Amino acid sequence: MKNDAVWVDARITRTEMVADGVRRIEFAAPSPLPAFDPGSHIAVRAAIAGGHAIRTYSCLPDAAPGHVAVAVKLHPNSRGGSRFMFGLVPGDQVRITTPQNRFELSWRAPDYLLLAGGIGITPILGMAAALAGRGARVRVAYGGQSLDAMPFVEPLRVLLGDRLALYPQDQGSMIDLDAAIAGLSPDGEVYICGPLPMLEVAKSAWARAGRASSRFRYEVFGDTGRFTETPFTVRVAGYGVEVTVPPDRSLLDALDDAGIPMIHDCRRGECGLCAVEVLDHQGPIDHRDVFLSDAEKREGTKLCACVSRIAGGHAVIDTGYRP
Repeated sequence: MKNDAVWVDARITRTEMVADGVRRIEFAAPSPLPAFDPGSHIAVRAAIAGGHAIRTYSCLPDAAPGHVAVAVKLHPNSRGGSRFMFGLVPGDQVRITTPQNRFELSWRAPDYLLLAGGIGITPILGMAAALAGRGARVRVAYGGQSLDAMPFVEPLRVLLGDRLALYPQDQGSMIDLDAAIAGLSPDGEVYICGPLPMLEVAKSAWARAGRASSRFRYEVFGDTGRFTETPFTVRVAGYGVEVTVPPDRSLLDALDDAGIPMIHDCRRGECGLCAVEVLDHQGPIDHRDVFLSDAEKREGTKLCACVSRIAGGHAVIDTGYRP
């Protein structure tokens, strides 16, 4: 895992629509940005609601040398990140990190199954290109709302031919995960990026197949859950304050705005550093992280503040700190 990223001033050099609701954005820095491995991402300092928040985006493999490019989907229930990114135009300045990687290829497997849902194709595209370039056995199963809303279909077709399978939902097409996994050799590996429900179904299929958990690698978006984003409130034990979390802000951001000290890192629901204790809650907890176990989520006593929410209710939480 590479976490040695540094913040730099970057300039937007190019933007273009690459699918319905999906924009590709390319950045350059005063000094050439370092090369990066498939699965890498950058963090962007986004101006949101009069303040700033950190958003992360996977790196595409087709940027000019020394540049970095990402693809961003404009979400109808955006917390502000995608709206900010869609407002950028060539010449704009923005703070970004150099690429870092929490979703690395192992390069050890005899064959690979890459699974993508919607904008989750962004890290998968680089993996597919790298594996195909080395002559590895690789298949990609790619689902989305419609072909028009699925970016990078044509480059993938050129790259993979019949090793690419497309599953547009508007055509009634769904990935048969059990069959896809069955086509892997015993030591084959899966890499998946997509919404949380897709990941959960894939994890269940992997477990049913009796596969080793170490050969199932994943990355998810922290903005997809079981409930639509609605406002909720939390009372923070020990501080005597109540914080309102609007639909377009995370609990972590709202706590930060209120001056509540928090430890955090990934902001993607992966590391667990921002987890808070839930002492009481009215309204279901919409767990959107991949850090807590299924048992912990069922207990309902913890919540990852960077991505998870209370669905239209109220909670009493303990951050572990005292003023």
